[in-house]
Amino acid sequence: MDTTYSSPTHPMQTIPSGPAGRLWGLNHLRTMRADYLGFVGRLQSQHPDIAHVQVLNEHIVHVFHPDWVREVLVDQADALIRWERATEIFSVAMGQSVLVTEGASWQRQRRMLQPGFTPKRVTGYAALMTSAAQDALANLAQRPAEQSVDMDALMTTMTLDVILRALFGAHQVTDARPIAEAIQTLSHSGIEEMFKPFSWPHWMPLPSVRQVRHAKQTLDRVIQQHIQAQSAAQQQESEDLLTMLRQARDPEHPDQGLSAQELHDQTMVMFQAGHETTATAMTWWSGLVASHPDVAQRIHAEIDAVLQGETPTPATLQQLPWLQASLKEAMRLYPPAAVLMTRRAIKDVKVGPWTLPKGQLIAFTPYVIQRDPRWFESPDAFKPERFLPGAPDIPRGAWMPFGTGPRVCIAQHFAMLEMGLIGAMLMQRFSLAWPEGAAWPEGDLAVTLRPAQAIRLRLHQRAAIAPTQGG
Repeated sequence: MDTTYSSPTHPMQTIPSGPAGRLWGLNHLRTMRADYLGFVGRLQSQHPDIAHVQVLNEHIVHVFHPDWVREVLVDQADALIRWERATEIFSVAMGQSVLVTEGASWQRQRRMLQPGFTPKRVTGYAALMTSAAQDALANLAQRPAEQSVDMDALMTTMTLDVILRALFGAHQVTDARPIAEAIQTLSHSGIEEMFKPFSWPHWMPLPSVRQVRHAKQTLDRVIQQHIQAQSAAQQQESEDLLTMLRQARDPEHPDQGLSAQELHDQTMVMFQAGHETTATAMTWWSGLVASHPDVAQRIHAEIDAVLQGETPTPATLQQLPWLQASLKEAMRLYPPAAVLMTRRAIKDVKVGPWTLPKGQLIAFTPYVIQRDPRWFESPDAFKPERFLPGAPDIPRGAWMPFGTGPRVCIAQHFAMLEMGLIGAMLMQRFSLAWPEGAAWPEGDLAVTLRPAQAIRLRLHQRAAIAPTQGG
């Protein structure tokens, strides 16, 4: 049954509804839990711009049209909060950080953190990024040539090294696997909890609860060790993110810094989000490039011509359009944040011709929006030329792997720079080959969208190009 919302032009106009709900929509909950992206994709194919679904006593409006996405998330951001259930679940892993908080607390944190992520400040981290990539790729060159490489493991190692150096100015982890496993445990637990009406208390002696508790303790221990190690050193000259957090002051209250708990929580969210999302994006990208040799050839050609054997910099990355376009196209097909946090309206919200009442839940799914054939011809195909200079404009709101509006990812410039530098250095040194006969992996939706099956590639070393004299 359709739900009627007020529309000034058509007072009885209805938002189209998804498939009929049984048992108060519990059948939807089961379907969404099994394949959320498939459920939303089918919903969008039936109702391309907007659709309504009811689950128990909650009415959820899915907004798909890019214009309406921006109308809600950009123009009416002050009428929204993040869905309370989602922030409750995320707070387990992220504490009361900028990812979780709302209102005055969020505004204060965002004001304090923003100076550390301006494009100019982010450029200063480039040397840390290339140094971490250089170490990982040097180790890679020592392996037997016939041995395939697990790209998720490689990218996780590199991006973990990058975020440790950027956050703490040093790398003090010898084995990344326990950290990666802890983050994956929290990530999978988080998405599962979204489809449950309540969560068990963390003192419950259940295996699943114990697993989450252990994962959180692992990450807390890593963060605290690094915070304490840095506080014991002289950091006056340091440019790392932790020093920025220690020195951060609220412009409206210059005498106020972050408390010890806030420092821990902000460091935790930067640590988790700052490498897992990038590693995931780079894993998909490497598989896509390997399985499209024509694209790889163009990237190799421009890297050789522009870099001439030198280490890439923020300036030279701007001269690599095929590399940049391939990264953006990979994030179109497989956005690490495939689903944005659902919002709840705390005031009436206008969406196109409708007014959604206060209390309404509103959902946005970049994975589905970014595969709409109205905005992207052959939407399931990997075609980086969509993002080349001179290509037809893409509607604003149709590509938003970092979200949009005031809650846009604070570290998007950091992520794009890191991905560009790692991608350039990998392609400078290796040719990526997709294993003959291997199937393309399915997506596994946790907090990030990861490959359900490992992407293992053959990496063949390329002949080194000597740097030009004086260059």
